[in-house]
Amino acid sequence: MPSFKYPQTHHMKTPAEFERCYTRKRSAADGLLVVYACENGLAHPRLGCSVSRKVGNAAVRNRYKRLFREAFRLSQHDLPQGVDLILIPRPGPYPELGALRASLVKQARYAARKLSEGPRSSPPPGPRPEKTGRDVSPATGSPAAAVAPPRPEVSGAAPEGAP
Repeated sequence: MPSFKYPQTHHMKTPAEFERCYTRKRSAADGLLVVYACENGLAHPRLGCSVSRKVGNAAVRNRYKRLFREAFRLSQHDLPQGVDLILIPRPGPYPELGALRASLVKQARYAARKLSEGPRSSPPPGPRPEKTGRDVSPATGSPAAAVAPPRPEVSGAAPEGAP
């Protein structure tokens, strides 16, 4: 029977570990939580919780962290191995533990799949067009000329004098 312990070796602790996971930029999200993932080179997943003050006061934040730890503890054998996971709650009411476990497993697998896909495709090199905040005609430089040209009239489409 698998062990459902949550030892210290399964915790992400240092700011450098969190930063490494954030800079890897592999995440998945749904209505309950956001999951960031990165490789850890270990035979087991590790958990990090990031609950901001926007979620609520200290009691609320601690409850989210307890829920996250319990969902991780109960689901650790269903999670991808060898990844660090950072969980961030979405605003809203407290999630039920069952819904949180299902969301954690689904989003962790999706984020781990993104890890195995390789590097992200970057935009092609070269200068980007300037954005001025409004449409400007390249020919005249005036905003009025950037308006779409009038549509050509179709002969016989409407009788004379009809609107």
